[in-house]
Amino acid sequence: MREVYVIGHKNPDTDSVCSAICYSRLKNLITGSEDYIPKRAGHLNEETQYVLEKCGVKPPAYIKDVRPQVRDIDVRKISGISEDLSVRNAWKLMKERGVETLPIIEDDKLKGLVTISDVAKSYFEMYDSDILSVSGTSLSNIVDTLKGEVITGDIDKHFNKGKMIIAAANPDMMENMIEEGDFVILGNRYESQLCAIEMEAGCLIICEGAKVSSTITKIAAQHNCVIISTAYDTYTVARLINQAIPVSFFMKQEALIKFKLNDFIEDIQDIMAKKRYRDFPIEDDTGRYVGMISRRNIIKTDKKKIILVDHNEKNQAVFGIEDTDILEIIDHHRLGCIQTITPVFFRNQPLGCTATIIYQMYCEHNIDIDKTTAALLCSAIISDTLILKSPTCTHYDVDACQVLADIAGIDIEEYGREMFRAGSNLSDKSEEEIFYRDYKKFSIGEITVGVGQVNCMSQEEIEGLIKKEASYITSVTDKSDEINIAYLLLTDVMKETSYVMLSGKNAEQVLMQAFNLDEITNNYVILPGVVSRKKQFLPAIVEVLQQ
Repeated sequence: MREVYVIGHKNPDTDSVCSAICYSRLKNLITGSEDYIPKRAGHLNEETQYVLEKCGVKPPAYIKDVRPQVRDIDVRKISGISEDLSVRNAWKLMKERGVETLPIIEDDKLKGLVTISDVAKSYFEMYDSDILSVSGTSLSNIVDTLKGEVITGDIDKHFNKGKMIIAAANPDMMENMIEEGDFVILGNRYESQLCAIEMEAGCLIICEGAKVSSTITKIAAQHNCVIISTAYDTYTVARLINQAIPVSFFMKQEALIKFKLNDFIEDIQDIMAKKRYRDFPIEDDTGRYVGMISRRNIIKTDKKKIILVDHNEKNQAVFGIEDTDILEIIDHHRLGCIQTITPVFFRNQPLGCTATIIYQMYCEHNIDIDKTTAALLCSAIISDTLILKSPTCTHYDVDACQVLADIAGIDIEEYGREMFRAGSNLSDKSEEEIFYRDYKKFSIGEITVGVGQVNCMSQEEIEGLIKKEASYITSVTDKSDEINIAYLLLTDVMKETSYVMLSGKNAEQVLMQAFNLDEITNNYVILPGVVSRKKQFLPAIVEVLQQ
């Protein structure tokens, strides 16, 4: 089974992060695997960071886009070859592997590519007689190509000078033809062999398995002349020897079209369509070669498998959610607009926190909850229910929170104050970071409403935030085509009161009608008893907009 990402909404809060971690653990325990991996779709706020540090838990990895990537393709693990490999052996490998392109690798990095057309070129192209030396052909390649045997000489030698000559003439004529370093193809004629050596030939290729005398061998060694014996006749040797050329002579090395594992399929399709190449090399993030893909692989791309927690609306989900395979949704919010191709496991309960649902699922499967998991689930419930004071809080949330607190050794009231105190320290945050730290976007008909919420522990904090956000909240609707109305709830947790800032066309009228206000004289309004965005604030706004 492929990995399954368990992920909460964008602008993650403590519930979405802790629920992703704990539900991944539950799924892994149920399946006896490690396939379920928690992820987060945004940056952690201070409260959630405090909780994770307190519990000694590493934050889930951040993922901003879940569209199919190259890593989701079945990348063909085509082993790389050395640039010294002969064209003949490259051709054999292509036939064995059923491929038309081979990657040339050096120190695990892609150096070049050789294709079947490059191999064909070595057969049909007309080359000068010095091609072996120009291409830096190794002695071992020549021996392997001709199925020969080294009589004398260093098999690791690479030739860098000399041309090919077939010694068909008599020795007198050969003296005018052979130059230092030349490759001489000849038979068993002693005089011709001796002449070639004395003319400082670099290599003698003795055909038809002719025996080489000890005298010739000795003289060749003195002149640093290599002697190779082969069973092939002169014609066959002359025809085959170009196949000993190393692939480095043909390989494409400049302007290679290659992709990374993290590249998105949508982004590379156009590039692949414009190029006539059959195969494209893949590298990892460090530039190490991984394998090859083709257009055919793209068609078989597997979508990422996703489980959504603490949300079920597309505009709150991680980017690219429509291109994934959603397996499950665990949530406690209103039903949104995410559509799936196939039926999914969807558990939605009117509770104060997603973590309460996950606690129930642990109980239903008779799986013990360890101290760390209990602390995470308890933290999420405390956060989402404002220390069990929110109107969204049910007796199920209270019961779950108390059981989990006992397991984790947590004093609910004291620990909750510590959490909110950590989360309300926003002195070093920008206006934008504060507004979007716990922000959700809702679509009501043709109107899109953005609602941010910040929990505060004192009146002083709230007054400071009102001054800081006064000009920024106006820019949210002025500069964005996506948001028609924006609200920011500054919630005094201890006094159970929210100070609501607003902007956008009709934002004031909607708010006044929703909460029966006579007028709004400041750039904010005080709503006593309103602490829940989900159960108190948003339903009132939605009702007005729907009317």
